[in-house]
Amino acid sequence: MKIQALSLAALTCALLAGLPAEAAPGVPSYVTAAVADSARPADQKAQDATRKPEEVLAFAGVKPGDKVIDLMPGAGYYTRIFSKIVGPKGVVYALQPAEMNKAAPQRLKSLQGFAGNKDYPNVVILVQPIAEMQLPKNLDVVWTSQNYHDLHDPFMGSPDMAKINKAIYKALKPGGLYVVLDHAAAAGTGTSKTNDLHRIDPAAVKAEVTAAGFEFVGESDVLRNPADDHTLPVFDKGIKGRTDKFIYKFRKP
Repeated sequence: MKIQALSLAALTCALLAGLPAEAAPGVPSYVTAAVADSARPADQKAQDATRKPEEVLAFAGVKPGDKVIDLMPGAGYYTRIFSKIVGPKGVVYALQPAEMNKAAPQRLKSLQGFAGNKDYPNVVILVQPIAEMQLPKNLDVVWTSQNYHDLHDPFMGSPDMAKINKAIYKALKPGGLYVVLDHAAAAGTGTSKTNDLHRIDPAAVKAEVTAAGFEFVGESDVLRNPADDHTLPVFDKGIKGRTDKFIYKFRKP
């Protein structure tokens, strides 16, 4: 009898192991499924433990059918996940500023390697000068991760932030969301640490974005790290991958 019971338990475990993972509490199942996407590269999946995409995107509010801009998408870590979340009725625009492409052309090559293919057919690449962005209209979400601070730097031409945030405001539909995730600088430093430490004071982001007409919805502390004293550059081995990061969500009224 004991042997039969153990065999039944083993069989049950084996069957459950073949089922897709259930969404964590508060995380929509479509987010969990997108993160579990088998087409995601192994090196990007390896970052999930520290980047916590399920919790981050549950807060961000991207949903099936949405039109999303991934502004300054890097190698496309979030672009791929967005693609699976929004599905066939949605679209993801990976907008790479021409200035950033000049500084880091390998990032565009990474995007070109999957955008529009059979796994990510709803991803469209846009390469535009940051000061002359021509954004699609009636967007549901504009998202930028770990790059908002770069908009203040000389290599990007130090563009007019008021103009950029207003352009994003105009491109979003009423109720549309603007989500900024970035490395936190020390309180009171404003934008003075964007070039050397690659960090920005969260208060400076809030002031710039709300000045464009956005309402501040709230923040997530899922990536906060109180052990980070904000003095090291984000690429320093002593803090890389573990920086204190803020996530702010804004809404167009």
